[in-house]
Amino acid sequence: MIFVFITFYLSLILITPLSSSEVSISVTPKTVPKSGDNVTIQWSGVDSPSKLDWLGIYSPPNSSHSDFIGYFFLPSSPGWKSGSGSISFPLINLRSQYQFRIFRWYESEVNPKHKDHDQNPLPGTKHLLAESEGIGFEPARGPEQIHLAYTGKEDEMRVMFVTPDGKESTVKYGLNRENMDQVVGTRVVRYEREDMCDAPANDSVGWRDPGFIHDGVVVNLRRGKRYFYQVGSDSGGWSVTNSFVSQDGDSNEVVAFLFGDMGTATPYLTFDRTQQESISTIKWISRDIDALGDKPALISHIGDISYARGYAWLWDNFFTQIEPVASQLPYHVCIGNHEYDWPLQPWRPDWSYSIYGKDGGGECGVPYSLRFIMPGNSSEPTGTRAPATRNLYFSFDLGPVHFLYFSTETNFLQGSKQYEFLKQDLESVDRKKTPFVVVQGHRPMYTTSNEIRDAPIRMKMLEHLEPLFVKNKVTLALWGHVHRYERFCPLNNFTCGSLGMNGQGWEAYPVHIVIGMAGQDWQPIWEPRPEHPDVPVFPQPARSLYRGGEFGYTRLVATKEKLTFSYVGNHDGEVHDMVEIMASGQVLNGGGGSGAESSKVLESTFSWYVMVGSLLLLGAFIGYVFGFVSHYRRDTASGANWTPVKNEEI
Repeated sequence: MIFVFITFYLSLILITPLSSSEVSISVTPKTVPKSGDNVTIQWSGVDSPSKLDWLGIYSPPNSSHSDFIGYFFLPSSPGWKSGSGSISFPLINLRSQYQFRIFRWYESEVNPKHKDHDQNPLPGTKHLLAESEGIGFEPARGPEQIHLAYTGKEDEMRVMFVTPDGKESTVKYGLNRENMDQVVGTRVVRYEREDMCDAPANDSVGWRDPGFIHDGVVVNLRRGKRYFYQVGSDSGGWSVTNSFVSQDGDSNEVVAFLFGDMGTATPYLTFDRTQQESISTIKWISRDIDALGDKPALISHIGDISYARGYAWLWDNFFTQIEPVASQLPYHVCIGNHEYDWPLQPWRPDWSYSIYGKDGGGECGVPYSLRFIMPGNSSEPTGTRAPATRNLYFSFDLGPVHFLYFSTETNFLQGSKQYEFLKQDLESVDRKKTPFVVVQGHRPMYTTSNEIRDAPIRMKMLEHLEPLFVKNKVTLALWGHVHRYERFCPLNNFTCGSLGMNGQGWEAYPVHIVIGMAGQDWQPIWEPRPEHPDVPVFPQPARSLYRGGEFGYTRLVATKEKLTFSYVGNHDGEVHDMVEIMASGQVLNGGGGSGAESSKVLESTFSWYVMVGSLLLLGAFIGYVFGFVSHYRRDTASGANWTPVKNEEI
């Protein structure tokens, strides 16, 4: 009887096909020229193809099956039912090789408790069908992830980038592309897995080597001049030549592109939802940069930067995505909940129990603090071996505008270091030099979204910060966190100040605007009627002058006489709301936005070059967009189908 059983068992082994030996997988090219270039994965020999068969992306190649970077389901490829197919997508350089693996996953093995950010079950790794050879990137191609920032000194510009080895690298620069005869060295830092405060940032599933972060400051810049620069070394290779326009303290005009909550887009599925609309935000800002000429300008991203949330490679993806704009204009940031919050963060007052949670994915501000360097020296200890959290509050002047950034994630109450900085900074602004003051923070002081969890922090901001803003006649208060656009009347304690449009008196109250609509696609609803909270009717309070549902960004143009603030929609690249504020603080047109009026302002500001820039951008950007937009994870409709939420009559 035992002999019969053994014979039967052996026969099963002999006749059962070993899929892993039959399925073939190949990758081209074997060596990828540079970060963001496409790779193509081809496979064949998949027996009885299933809609749940999937391709896993791994880096480094020795990662365990469950520690993938991302994945595609094989049905993403046309003709997958034949057992063969291919997928092409842009690959980001993580400074280690990649490997690709094909798995079979059965419906009976779906674990409803093992889910991604969208509550979809993560694929199982029990049945490996095939794995590729390791592929990498060409060496000595120069640094990557280049981005700029102001230092606080008018004749300087900070240049940051990443290398795989941290070897000596420099920044060479000059007024002539053919003769970059000035050179500065760089300081090098990095962080380790042990610096992270919680999972997934300090787990094998989330941690990846961040490379070496270089920081160089170019000095002795002449005012308002275009400088050309390269970063790198002879041994490690040089970047392409980029350029920027230096500051000019005497300039009568400045332009800024401002937004919050943008994130980054990946062509594959991963543990967290990524932000596909960030592609359009960068596209339209690129158009506007092309129209600038040699005007001074900056980019301002007010919190929830990459949405990495502990998955380290998403920071690499983010910096690769923004490099086309951040290598031309200073890219300034302030901290948001998704860069910082973790269960043991030092400042967690009792009233904040519903506010500060695990949104940072265990990063506790470390990547944010080291990958960016903002002006000033603000910092707060983490209470762990992690380095102190930096870039919390700072300010600088650019043309006629004083920009002030602060942190809503660390102590801002009266008596705190941050409050004292804000008070001293606002009281010392020279309004003859900079008649406009723009304050930026992540969580909003005012919003009509139905975000009740943040109610306690809004009350504290109203109590501690609003009197400071009103007393010092802040022009604009800009906020993120809520993934919508909303502009308020000039406000003080929920009361609209008079605009002075009909000869009546007016008060220079701050105009609060929520600008968190740059990419994150989780959209809150507006606040319902208090007597009928279960009915989807969302009246628009009088203080809320414009509410928009489109993704987009904002554009600030200021002279010493007038500041114009516009909201640009990603679905069409056009202005959908606009407000003008005089140097005196008087708001000229604070009513609901008019695309026609705003377009006139756009024309007077950027001239006809915007249209020319759009056409040039379409050709230059199309390859970039197609590379990033080849998202096999969704088949979504065009953004032109989004419906604006304006003057809530719908």
